[in-house]
Amino acid sequence: MRRRLLKLKNTGLRHLAVTGLVLLMGAGGALAQSGTPNPQEQSKQQSGNPADATVKAARESNQRKVEEFTEAQQAINGPAGNPECVWLGRRVVRLMYNDDLDTAFRHLDLYDRFGCPGGHVQAAFRCLSRFLAQIDDKVAGSLDNRIHSCWINPGAQPQAAAAASPTPAPTTAGNASPTPAASPSPAPTPSASPTPAK
Repeated sequence: MRRRLLKLKNTGLRHLAVTGLVLLMGAGGALAQSGTPNPQEQSKQQSGNPADATVKAARESNQRKVEEFTEAQQAINGPAGNPECVWLGRRVVRLMYNDDLDTAFRHLDLYDRFGCPGGHVQAAFRCLSRFLAQIDDKVAGSLDNRIHSCWINPGAQPQAAAAASPTPAPTTAGNASPTPAASPSPAPTPSASPTPAK
């Protein structure tokens, strides 16, 4: 009888051990899949979910692109204002700025295939070359913003250097009033006089 009792006890313990082992393995797999956050990750999760921040940034970026395409379509008459022309054309200008001419030519072929005007790319790149001093590679979006503004208005000119240095005012000595500059007197007009006949 004692043997039967021990046998029954061992069988029950085996079933419990096997069930416990299966549960531990399942829990270990679940923990491995979900992962236990590190202290650094816990602080990030407390401050905000990084996945939500990336989704929000992507949404804002897409919204900005839609607004830029709408602005270009309203500002530019003709096919250069079409979204596909704006997107491809700005990429071509950016690639040319970065001296990636092989890729720029491949994009330009695609740009032409959509029926977009090649002259607009030339004008936008000419505009960008006038603003090279104002492009700062350390400022995010500096190049992209300048390319977009040149795409919208290829005839844009940088601030004139003459506007930065105004002409000096005439100086006066003591209480004397400044004398106006002498205006040039008109040159005498040649009069047609008859030449005497010989």
